[in-house]
Amino acid sequence: MAVLGCIADDFTGAGDAASFLVKGGMSVRFYNGIPSEQDPEGTADDAQAIVIALKSRTQETSAAVEDTRKAAQFLLRQGAEQLYYKYCSTFDSTPAGNIGPVSDALIELMKVPYTVLCPALPVNGRTVEAGRLMVNGIPLHESSMKDHPLTPMWDCRIDRLMKPQSRFPCFIGDRPQDRSIPDSPCYLIPDHRNDEDGERIVQNYGQLPLLTGGSGLLEPLARMWTKKLPVHGRIPDSRVKGPALLLAGSCSQATLGQIAWYQRQKKPCCRLDPHALLEGRQTLDDVWHFIESCADGPDAPLVYSSDTPRKVKEIQKLGAEKVARLLEHATAELAVRAVNTGFTRIISAGGETSGAVTKGLGFSSCLIGESVAPGVPVMVPVHRPDIRLVLKSGNFGPEDFFGHALSMTSL
Repeated sequence: MAVLGCIADDFTGAGDAASFLVKGGMSVRFYNGIPSEQDPEGTADDAQAIVIALKSRTQETSAAVEDTRKAAQFLLRQGAEQLYYKYCSTFDSTPAGNIGPVSDALIELMKVPYTVLCPALPVNGRTVEAGRLMVNGIPLHESSMKDHPLTPMWDCRIDRLMKPQSRFPCFIGDRPQDRSIPDSPCYLIPDHRNDEDGERIVQNYGQLPLLTGGSGLLEPLARMWTKKLPVHGRIPDSRVKGPALLLAGSCSQATLGQIAWYQRQKKPCCRLDPHALLEGRQTLDDVWHFIESCADGPDAPLVYSSDTPRKVKEIQKLGAEKVARLLEHATAELAVRAVNTGFTRIISAGGETSGAVTKGLGFSSCLIGESVAPGVPVMVPVHRPDIRLVLKSGNFGPEDFFGHALSMTSL
């Protein structure tokens, strides 16, 4: 039975969490949404850790809290002795954000007097220093993440970000040995500047029934559990024969740079144009013909809708929700067509894009393989072991990410 259960607030964040648990030595079963225990896929077999991907980052708050409670109860029924609430390593700066309400609900469900807030991932430049969330050494609200289209970042102080969201107080730093925890629940915000800090936090707080944070604690936490478990987890093979399709919808600087790198290699690329799609000047059949024309060639096709923040704002004048639904439907449909015609590898950049792709494909459960980049694992659908998925958060991965993902998954 699984000993560790992780609830992530979006799809690529769940993959990110799962990858670090695998790196720490645990076998991981990944679920896209809360599984049904009456479904054959609703049991985790011999997985040592279970990760559930929700949509609670941008969900309406009451629904986010309710879904998280249901996910937690499922994990506890599966035998989980510890829960980890995983949220974005750039937090959620909106006063109506869901990190506070969801964390509060989990504290009450688990009946713990305190837990940590640790939204750090040092390997990707996300650190916590004196209660401030930093991105590559720059305060969060001064970094490129300040213009995030869904959760713009307006402050770097985690305690100030939590104040309008949570009913419980926050204390910066490790708990002094001579100070008792208050009678009411509270949060501690320890420094997490490097891997050594992560090891220290796990040593100090790894026995708590509930932890919250980014992915930075999960590898040392997995190593802690692995030492207690009788056998190490089995990790599936990352390689498979067959053609690949690359899809990109994130507008992050990292993904834009990765698209530009692929274009510089003279690889086949096609842009999904929202204006043209809405007006009928571009159709999914047009894009599919482009993909088919590359299927027998040496290079995987890349289809992208990513654009600069300025151009995205212009496009959103057509209706932000309308455009988002259009592009998500398009990428999901292309992925479905690809798998149905023999493509065995789907590589996707962007949380919303990746979530739409997996929903379209109907893969509700995966086993987690090795990582292409920190926080980006190869995923193997439980009932389609011939398929490999690589689904990354927009901000993750080096410039040559697409090339590396292709080489790592090709047999």
